[in-house]
Amino acid sequence: MGGPDYIPAAVRARLRGLRLGGRRAAGGEGFGQHRSRSRGAGLEFAQYRPYEPGDEPRQVDWKLYARSDRFFVREAERDSPLTAWVLVDASASMDQAEPGDGTRLDAARVLAACVFELALRQGDRFGLATIGGTGLQLVSAGAGPRQRDRCLLALRSLRAGGAWPDQTVLRPLWERIGAGHLVLLLSDDFDEAAIVLMEKLSAARREVLNIQLLTSEERDFPFRGGHRFVEPESGRELSSDGAAVREDFLRRFGEARQALHARLAAAGVRRVEHVLDRPPDEPLRALFASRPVERA
Repeated sequence: MGGPDYIPAAVRARLRGLRLGGRRAAGGEGFGQHRSRSRGAGLEFAQYRPYEPGDEPRQVDWKLYARSDRFFVREAERDSPLTAWVLVDASASMDQAEPGDGTRLDAARVLAACVFELALRQGDRFGLATIGGTGLQLVSAGAGPRQRDRCLLALRSLRAGGAWPDQTVLRPLWERIGAGHLVLLLSDDFDEAAIVLMEKLSAARREVLNIQLLTSEERDFPFRGGHRFVEPESGRELSSDGAAVREDFLRRFGEARQALHARLAAAGVRRVEHVLDRPPDEPLRALFASRPVERA
C-alpha cells in the first residue's frame, strides 16, 4: 500500500529537470552527482542491522535468527551517488498558516515528498528526521518505493507543537547521518538551536542545505489597525497598530534574514527562502537546478 501523495501533478512534472547532489563530494563549485560508499543490497558484506518493517524478507539472515531468535538484516557495500536526509522542523511555529492555504508544516511535507521522489528516481538512499515538541522521530535511511512510503506515512501523522528540543535529544542524528551525507533542513529558522544544529552538522563534514519557510504575511506585513501578535512557542503577546509598526518590522526582519544568511554561509550551509504563496518546487530549483529560478 502506497503512502500519501503530497506532490501536485504540475510540480511532479517539473521535478524531471532536477537532480540531487552535493558540493563537497563533487570536489568543486556547484551541485552535481557524486559517488561514495554506502550501505545497500550489494555483494560485499558490510554489517548487520535490526530488521525494520518494510525490509525485504530475503535480506533477513535466517541463520542468525536461528541462533539469536532476533531478526537482523544483512547490509552490503555498494556504490551510491548519495545518501540524503530530510530534517523537518515540527515545532509550534510551523503551524503558522498561509492565508487561504496550508501551514508551514504542510509546505514542508510537500518539499520533503519532492526530495524523496528525486532520490527514488536516482536510486539514492534517503531518510527522514522530524524534530519538535515530541522530540526526535527517525525513519532510517533506505532506498526504494517502500522506503518512500514509510517516510510519507511518517509525515502524514506529524503534528506541529512545542519547542525545539534540547541538543541531547538529537544525539541519535549523529549515529545515522554520516560524513558526506546530504542534509536538508525544512524550517522557519526561528529557533537558535536549529541554526546551531546546522552549523555543527556542516562542521562535521555533512553537506547541509536549508530552506527557510515563510508566510506572505511575514514578507509583506499587510496588517492594518489594532492587532494582537502571539508567539506560538512562548505564548508572548504584543498588541500594536499594524500600519504603525510595518516599516520597522520589515526592516528588522530583513536584517535578521540577511544576518542568518551570512552566518550560515560562513558555516558552509547553503540557504534559500521559500514564501508559501510561491510554487513549492521553486526553492528546490534554486538549490538543484543548473539554471536560475524563473519567476512568474
